[in-house]
Amino acid sequence: MSEILEIDDDGFEKDVLNSDKPVVVDFWAPWCGPCRAIGPIVEELEATYGNTVKFVKVNVDENPVTPSKYGIKAIPTLIFFKDGKIADQITGMVSKSKLEAAIKAL
Repeated sequence: MSEILEIDDDGFEKDVLNSDKPVVVDFWAPWCGPCRAIGPIVEELEATYGNTVKFVKVNVDENPVTPSKYGIKAIPTLIFFKDGKIADQITGMVSKSKLEAAIKAL
């Protein structure tokens, strides 16, 4: 059962920037094939690291403000936040090991 929270532009500051633990933000859209492909990988990582890292999703079609603020030009893009600041960013379909390395670096 996925614990990945779907957030909107209004909740971004509270759920991501003010989070007491690191946050992985998955910027995606339902029509995006690579987004759907990487989704299960992100869910696996949430199952493994969910106790120490928060995972959230932002639908870029429904929430245009936040992706624009962070310069999201392609999806899927995952941004890794620590203490409200960007620690890392990965765009495109990548391996689970690359995502896991970014999470461990948090």
